Amino acid sequence: MFSNYVRPLGVALCLMITTGPINAGPTNSTQSTGQLSDQASNDPNHPNAEETTGSLVLYQALALALTKNPELSAFSWESRAQEAATLQAGLFPNPTFNANAANFGNQVIKGFDGDVVTLELSQLIELGGKRAARMEAASLTKQLADWDYETKRADVLTQVTQAFIDVLAAQQRLALTQQIHELANQTTVTTVARVQAGKVSPVEETKAKVARASVQIELMRAQKELEAARKRLAAGWGSTTPRFETVSGHLESIQAPASLDSLAQRLSKNPDLARWATEITQRQALITMEKSKAIPDVTATVGASKYLMPNDYALVVGFSVPLPVFDRNQGRIQEAEHRLTKAEEEFRSAEIRIATALNTAYQALDAAHSEIITLQQDILPGAQSAYDAAYEGYRLGKFGFLDVLDAQRTLFSAKNQYLLALAEYHKSVANVERLVGSNMNETVADSQPEVSP
Repeated sequence: MFSNYVRPLGVALCLMITTGPINAGPTNSTQSTGQLSDQASNDPNHPNAEETTGSLVLYQALALALTKNPELSAFSWESRAQEAATLQAGLFPNPTFNANAANFGNQVIKGFDGDVVTLELSQLIELGGKRAARMEAASLTKQLADWDYETKRADVLTQVTQAFIDVLAAQQRLALTQQIHELANQTTVTTVARVQAGKVSPVEETKAKVARASVQIELMRAQKELEAARKRLAAGWGSTTPRFETVSGHLESIQAPASLDSLAQRLSKNPDLARWATEITQRQALITMEKSKAIPDVTATVGASKYLMPNDYALVVGFSVPLPVFDRNQGRIQEAEHRLTKAEEEFRSAEIRIATALNTAYQALDAAHSEIITLQQDILPGAQSAYDAAYEGYRLGKFGFLDVLDAQRTLFSAKNQYLLALAEYHKSVANVERLVGSNMNETVADSQPEVSP
């Protein structure tokens, strides 16, 4: 029932952040991370349910989260509790056995010889469809618990995906800083050689060493940021000590986002919105249940009395019905009606809130995509060319050290900005797909709900 609403982040993200070259065709694209995660969640012994000690890929992280996330486990127990409540709602009232003895204290007939012993069996007979209404309300409440589980599941998968992206970006940022550190070392070596040759002032050597020390600080910061990101990712499956060494993926695999209008049309697949149909139906069922309570129930009694003195029997038959003079459950009925109105208003509020969230996430996605294209086409090639020219000119004595340092900082800043934009793009994709409940670039045919046989 819920599988159409919880595909965790779709095909696009699985293709964007995966190992190896990306050349899967349309047939392979149908195996989304959601399908892999569903398989792992249904099979605790699935090999992907164990954290690797080597390189981790996205679908493995998602499988670990589905099988081991403590928050998700807590929500699953609530669903089981509601299933037990549904079972309880369908049970009939227990019969009542009653036994009494009469004629105690008689002054003429002494002892038990003159007593009357009565045995009775009573059964409450529910009228007005109370049991059916109670079962319907409990069943819908169980479905709401399932929706809450699916909502939390989508949240966890989105959080783990974004944490995975943070680790991948932190790894590349560390690699970039290491490259800049090597460039700073090369520049320092070149400067020291030129100072020893008497071509430049010793001040240039001091500047080069200061610049290298600054890069060393950035290197240590990048290492700490990577370690923190790894721990945040491992927390997604309840681990405080990551066992994996690295994560694998391609941040540079991007594609133009679908239009905002096409995404807005698929908001109904968002579990936060899809649950409201069940919520409103459940509130209506609660009204029906409260109205059924206004109809009084009948308690039927059947039994027999044993007269010990004459050694004879008498049948006892009766019934009791409460008279709905004062309490016709009118307060509970009004309360249920008001809660239905409240649910309808909350549904409209949720529609506006999620539509606004989609617009915000889409704007961040579109801005990140545009920034990446600009950096790829204009800024990065220019920064790299400027640095190469400045370093070669400095080596030949045509430029000063400050020119090299400025070009190096510009190149580092541009590459770092590029990494940040890539990470922001993929995290925005995860946000958008969480909001639309499916792959961002899913076709209209793909978005049709599955029909159960």
